[in-house]
Amino acid sequence: MADKPSADMTIDEALVRRLLAAQAPSDVASLPLIRVAEGWDSELWRLGADLAVRLPRRAVAAPLIEHEQRSLPLIAPAVEATGVRVPTPLVHGRPAAGFPWPWSLVPWFEGVRGIDVPRVERREWAGPLARALAALHVEAPADHPVNPVRGRALATRAAVFEERVHILTASGRLDSPAAAALTDVWLRGVAERPWAATPVWIHGDLHPGNLVAAGGRLRAIIDFGDVTAGDPAYDLAVAWLAFDHAGRSAFVEAAGDRYDRATWIRAHAWAAAIAVVLLAHSDDNPDYEKLGADSAREVIAAASPR
Repeated sequence: MADKPSADMTIDEALVRRLLAAQAPSDVASLPLIRVAEGWDSELWRLGADLAVRLPRRAVAAPLIEHEQRSLPLIAPAVEATGVRVPTPLVHGRPAAGFPWPWSLVPWFEGVRGIDVPRVERREWAGPLARALAALHVEAPADHPVNPVRGRALATRAAVFEERVHILTASGRLDSPAAAALTDVWLRGVAERPWAATPVWIHGDLHPGNLVAAGGRLRAIIDFGDVTAGDPAYDLAVAWLAFDHAGRSAFVEAAGDRYDRATWIRAHAWAAAIAVVLLAHSDDNPDYEKLGADSAREVIAAASPR
């Protein structure tokens, strides 16, 4: 099982300060600065009360920042009109000061990670999230960022799904009944007709860790590094990743007839696949390992997505 990859270069306060001094407005460059998150691909530094600096920590992640810089200005107006914020870059940072990749100055959304909120308390987010996704899932321009995994036909991930299930079962991290149940959901999705309409914008990594809540309300969707276009079913997997049965029912009801039955079946299958990914690759991150286990139970418990 893979641990978080090492950074390709060290990012420290002095480096971030140099980038800000060279490229950010002078009135923000000297604000208090502290590292608040270090993921697989990027670091996030909070700048003052209302801003943050997002920087790739690996060369392979640099295009993700570029994708956000290109796409979020197009996506944000419609999504934010629903009342849910997105981190549209305020400064499109360029390589400088010894830092070889693009970086962004973005809004900071005060609140808690969705992953830290119990599922039962997320139910109130169902309607706002469904409306935000309806605003997001519109036809994307032909030059949208391309992702090799997200939003594609389920069949393109069949071999890796089977491999992960086999490894998890062999290691004892997934028992045989659970493996069989997840595989049944997956195969049902693969057998369903694929998305044949024009590709629509999708977030590409929509799970509770990329939701921000404040005062019991959904405030923002963050981390659009995997933004792309394709089948909205990939995003709709959040119905099982984020919600319990009651929350999921409210989410599906709020979506109305925007998505057909085949799309929900594919979404259920994607939820199975993402749960397996989380179980297979989060042994160094207990929060995400638990999300994988909880999501697998929700996927299995749901006899039908709609």
